[in-house]
Amino acid sequence: MIDRYNVIRFVIVGTNKEIVIPVLKRFGLVPGKLRGLRLIHTHLYGEDFTDDDITDLALLRLDSISILTANEKGEPERLKTAHLLPPNPENKIYDILEDTSIHNQMDDFVSFVTSLEKEMQEKSDILKKNKSLPSAILVGIYPSKREAEDKISELKELAESAMLEVLETHTQIKQEINPKYVIGPGRLKDILIKSMQLSADFIVFDNVLTPAQAKNISDMTELKILDRTQLILDIFARRAKSNEGKLRVELAQLKHILPRLSVRDDSLSRLTGGIGGRGPGETKLEIDRRRINDRIAFLSKKLKDIERTRKTQKSKRVKNKVPIVSIIGYTNAGKSTLLNSMTNSDIFADNLMFATLDTSSKRLRFPKDREVIITDTVGFIRDLPENLKGAFKSTLEELEDSDLLLHVIDISNENFEKHITSVNSILEELNLTDKPKLLVFNKIDKVHLDLLENVKNFYHDAIFISALNRGTFNELLEQIQLALFKEGKNVDITY
Repeated sequence: MIDRYNVIRFVIVGTNKEIVIPVLKRFGLVPGKLRGLRLIHTHLYGEDFTDDDITDLALLRLDSISILTANEKGEPERLKTAHLLPPNPENKIYDILEDTSIHNQMDDFVSFVTSLEKEMQEKSDILKKNKSLPSAILVGIYPSKREAEDKISELKELAESAMLEVLETHTQIKQEINPKYVIGPGRLKDILIKSMQLSADFIVFDNVLTPAQAKNISDMTELKILDRTQLILDIFARRAKSNEGKLRVELAQLKHILPRLSVRDDSLSRLTGGIGGRGPGETKLEIDRRRINDRIAFLSKKLKDIERTRKTQKSKRVKNKVPIVSIIGYTNAGKSTLLNSMTNSDIFADNLMFATLDTSSKRLRFPKDREVIITDTVGFIRDLPENLKGAFKSTLEELEDSDLLLHVIDISNENFEKHITSVNSILEELNLTDKPKLLVFNKIDKVHLDLLENVKNFYHDAIFISALNRGTFNELLEQIQLALFKEGKNVDITY
């Protein structure tokens, strides 16, 4: 293996069938760049490039890989070289230079590989809409094609909410996932090669990765590997504004990291040295695990203190007998926008998943000097992992004290019926199915009238609004007043 200064970095001795390439981490890999190393190796029987050769070339991002063949006397005779290609319409991964004599090689290989690298960067930049954002390729394994379409679409929304630009999506229809790599090893190699060709920064799996699966995939590539849980955690970390929200997100992150410590890296298992580390010593892995456990205990104690304070606030609210209305629904259904319009507030709202993480409460005045507390909640989502449910805890506790739930549904989303099912499942888990509830279909301004009429015919008791248009709120406000005060006609609301 030779670097671009023509210094031989490694001499590898293998068998007549294979060689084992050493770990190349000190030759850092940057998206859009090549490794800076070329491999020249012998094929003793004059055979052409093998699948292993091309896989090594692509996965290791080598400058080139060359086959050296000898004549009958064992003297070097010919040198055949393959190199990677920039993104292209034919999806061709590599090309082979003309097979030439050992004494008739390219005069300036460094200039060739530098210009090739520049072309790779330029063509991959063309494919990116926003060069300032990190890019990702999404992967998911599902039991049916319909489920694949729905769930990979939601994963794409999550990725965009996490400020990732999605370059490609890859799905595989299988009843069971591969226990070692989640996806088949051959298909995984193809995806990794494509990711590197497109200069992607991340590969994001919709399936939750076990610690062993994450390690096995990471061993095959130096790209950053994320799963759906980590993606949601990252969004939570971005969105959390309150002290409690930040503490809950950090606690969820630490609980996610802890079981993965033992499989992260060899350096984590080294014995510490120096003062305080003599004798049997303590491994860095053990120290990291202990520090995380200490931090988890500290955060848990802080959150218990916050919960005690909240209970005191709740008791005062109950004493004053102020009714509580909680807005619930699937993420990005328009809950925060509705709260802003109803209470003339300016809570952050955006067309993103989990735009609101912290619970927000505002007062709404009804006739006869009666007030209602309207509470916005974090959006629900399907298959929320267990260690993330703690980040919802404050919101879920608010729901227990609610007198009325407004279940907001994005009627413009073609999967709105599945979203209703997901929210109902979560309410069932929380034993909240007995709470009074109003179905509120939002974003009616974004759908065709025929669809709107069909949904109205099916959901007879539902209310239909546009959260951006207060003129559509009359029926909603009447129903809230009817549910809370047993009144409902001629509502005059002070915003």
